[in-house]
Amino acid sequence: MDDEIKILERIYDRFNARDIDGVLTALTDDVAWANGMDGGHVHGREAVRAYWTRQWSMVSPRVEPVGFHRTADGAIFAEVRQSVRDLAGNPLQGQATHGLQDKTVGHVFRLREGKVARFDIQDVTW
Repeated sequence: MDDEIKILERIYDRFNARDIDGVLTALTDDVAWANGMDGGHVHGREAVRAYWTRQWSMVSPRVEPVGFHRTADGAIFAEVRQSVRDLAGNPLQGQATHGLQDKTVGHVFRLREGKVARFDIQDVTW
């Protein structure tokens, strides 16, 4: 699991740096990626690129993983602190714009041959 965690840590690092290409290389061609703004999933690398390009034109999200563990079905669960700012770096008014807000969330990754094939978002409730 250590190699897979390194892949995921790099994805978070590249996402926060706004390096779309750096993230896309770690995804399968047919990836199913959760759309945190609108719900559902986008499919394929170019759809992920379009989704993030649109998202980053409206808000400035940052995601910091705080822990990883393997689930019973083999996925990797990442507990993540998510913060979302406006494009000037200020907290969003109301914290509900576009379905994104500051909170701790669960990211669920399913890898195939060393690349992310599916990504889902879960609310974390303790």
